[in-house]
Amino acid sequence: MSAPHLSDPMPIPMPERRSFLGLLLAGVGGLVSAVLAIPLVRFVTFPLRVPAEETSWSDVGKLDEFVSLAEPVARTIDVKKIDGWRSSVVQNGVYVVPMGDGHLKVLSSVCPHLGCAVRWIEKQDRFICPCHGGTFTSAGVHLSGPPLRAMDELESKVENGVLKVRFQYFRQLVAKKELVG
Repeated sequence: MSAPHLSDPMPIPMPERRSFLGLLLAGVGGLVSAVLAIPLVRFVTFPLRVPAEETSWSDVGKLDEFVSLAEPVARTIDVKKIDGWRSSVVQNGVYVVPMGDGHLKVLSSVCPHLGCAVRWIEKQDRFICPCHGGTFTSAGVHLSGPPLRAMDELESKVENGVLKVRFQYFRQLVAKKELVG
């Protein structure tokens, strides 16, 4: 009995026709499935791939309307926001405040205490929050009550004779103005 030599070629089994067709069908099916899945994956991951758009600039009014202001005036603005697939328009209140030197300041009407709508009371020359009695000067400086800080000033600009504002929400119940995501 002789020992088999290591150099003797071992016979390689030839695949049968059925197994070859099965592998071919599985490969083509997998390829077609992967190609069809690409749009679905892009659709599902869209909010992750595209960052949420910042709040847009909103028109407050023509600058001419605010030139002769002697006291704060309330305005309602439309705030457009796009987040993923969702687009929304929300109305918010702001106050346009004359600063005396010809400049204007735009204040949020949201109370920094618990988010109630602050009102301008002309007879008292004060902003007053109806929920917990917080009071502010005509420039939005905190005078008394539970709020821990002044009214929130919003970023504003004048573009083509129109006063514009970027409305943002700020954290409540804190002494420092912090933007909410």
